[in-house]
Amino acid sequence: MNIQIIGTNKSADTRKAQRFFSERGIKYHFKDLSDKKQLLTKGELNNITQIIPIEELLDKKSKEYTKRNMQFMVIDYEEELLNNQLLFRMPIVRNGKKVTIGYQPEIWKEWILSEKNTK
Repeated sequence: MNIQIIGTNKSADTRKAQRFFSERGIKYHFKDLSDKKQLLTKGELNNITQIIPIEELLDKKSKEYTKRNMQFMVIDYEEELLNNQLLFRMPIVRNGKKVTIGYQPEIWKEWILSEKNTK
């Protein structure tokens, strides 16, 4: 498995995702969106949006979304997400070409079972 968890340490769901994989002894790479050196690139975003529509990646319940009054704006999702990555729904969890957003333990369990069955 090649797990990448994308989120922030302030996100409760991101911490739960980290705990989920840690408890199962699965190593993962954590990309912290609050660290300016670890931001998603346009290419990474394009890979994710091949699986999940870009509109679903924007967290309309986030403090950042409300603070900027984005509910009253017509926005370019890609531009907004790349310029302010705290607007992402978190966590984004990648396993190769598979992607989930939010806390999705049932799907992650399927990934683990699938990995075990291929060995």
